[in-house]
Amino acid sequence: MTALLTVSDLQVGFQDRGRIMRAVDGVSLSVDRGRTLGVVGESGCGKSVTSLAIMGLVPQPPGVIQGGEITFDGKNLLALPPKEMRALRGGRIGMIFQEPMTSLNPVYTCGEQINETLRAHGMSAPDKARARAIELLDLVGLPSPAKRIDDYPHQLSGGQRQRVMIAIALANDPDLLIADEPTTALDVTIQAQILQLMKDLQNRTGMAILLVTHDLGVVAETCDDVVVMYAGLVVERASTASLYSDPQHPYTIGLMAAVPRITAKAERLDTIDGTLPPPWVQIPGCRFAPRCPLATDKCRAEQPPMREITPGHQVACWFAPIDERITTP
Repeated sequence: MTALLTVSDLQVGFQDRGRIMRAVDGVSLSVDRGRTLGVVGESGCGKSVTSLAIMGLVPQPPGVIQGGEITFDGKNLLALPPKEMRALRGGRIGMIFQEPMTSLNPVYTCGEQINETLRAHGMSAPDKARARAIELLDLVGLPSPAKRIDDYPHQLSGGQRQRVMIAIALANDPDLLIADEPTTALDVTIQAQILQLMKDLQNRTGMAILLVTHDLGVVAETCDDVVVMYAGLVVERASTASLYSDPQHPYTIGLMAAVPRITAKAERLDTIDGTLPPPWVQIPGCRFAPRCPLATDKCRAEQPPMREITPGHQVACWFAPIDERITTP
């Protein structure tokens, strides 16, 4: 199967006081039609910058696309003229942004913001646009859509605002939906409803989903495949089943160990020592080496290549495959 979206060796930096800090440093991933790819990692590892680069929304300047290729349905998005990119953005490619309260315009009603997306892609008749907006709000499960279409964002709850964001992203029946932390700051009940809604819509339309998150529980529930990022790099790539049953990168193993578990006896949570390095710090060798319990001189001197250790399971670690689980002190 040919992937709908393929990102190859993407490099994105940001100019700061005469230097370029690289936030994304050679990311490669792909997602097929009808499948969900989860992109996970700590805050600051480059997940959101990667998704913004796919949408052509990295501000330039200070942002700089330094290399790589983003191919969507056979077209290199980085080489498209601005007019063609605008036709794809909000059309065949939709995006749910992180925080709906800051992403939605507070001085326009929810209906006006949905209609803006519809008009930008050819639906000029006001009555048809309004009817489509009501249909979308009903599709995403907003109560009384014919009434709430005229509400302003501040009149809605967090979960309802997120549903409006999803309605905007789905307005033109996209082939690819990029969801950047779509359940941030929502309670667990609303989170479950939003995730189920996305899954139902995918089953109905066959769209591909790129889900950016730091929540491993969300990935386990919704994703077919997973990419783990650290410090601007992909360190592990596998199917969800393979990654959860046999994580192979020490960083992934550390993330799994840090997930709280319900046990009869209260236990101290495992942690990963140290912090994520800032993008202006150049670390020779493996970028996780300063925090890795297995690191050797070779790890600190040479960047490990991405290797396939089992069919479909790739990892960038000199020690892979790792037979014994790593425990952090």
